[in-house]
Amino acid sequence: MKLAVYEIFLSLQGESTFSGLPCVFVRLAGCPLRCAWCDTAVVREAPGTAMTVEEVLERVAAFGCPLVEVTGGEPLAQEGCGELLSALCDAGHTVLLETSGAFGLSPVPADVHVIMDVKPPSSGEEASLRRENFARLGPGDEVKFVVADLADFSHALQVLAGLPDRRFAVLFSPVPDRLSPGELARWLLEARVMDARLQVQLHKLGGFA
Repeated sequence: MKLAVYEIFLSLQGESTFSGLPCVFVRLAGCPLRCAWCDTAVVREAPGTAMTVEEVLERVAAFGCPLVEVTGGEPLAQEGCGELLSALCDAGHTVLLETSGAFGLSPVPADVHVIMDVKPPSSGEEASLRRENFARLGPGDEVKFVVADLADFSHALQVLAGLPDRRFAVLFSPVPDRLSPGELARWLLEARVMDARLQVQLHKLGGFA
């Protein structure tokens, strides 16, 4: 089986609890979602390069970096994503998966750190979330809310309120050029969201993305 790969590159992890660490990104091509403020829209319709799992592993190994993130687009839209994740884990990597939550997590190995990016109303893809995915998440996983306005923030709080037994990390990020980190920080403090972490796109601040 071959995967459609848009790019493989080394950078710094910038949008999770692993932020700041060197990371190899395997960006798979294609995405069925149409988020209004997507920052990788070019990947949606890109055909990518057909690569076997072995070819991807070889490219990743050449960077000599233990941390690997499989991202997109929406990586789980490709049937071979689970096989790739398993192979990366078997090769000894710490593996992150960035996903929208629009696809079931059953193909994802237990050792993979899932970063689920829950889409808010302003994205236009709020309805794409498969809420049963929350039950699959554990202490090594993360849920990220990228918000553009107060309505998005309120929606995120409603989602969290419905998950009283959450075991995963919770992250909040502002949509660049739509909401300032300071304003989002103020909302988090006023709402007394004590188990959430504010983050910004560190890799873009550094100018190396």
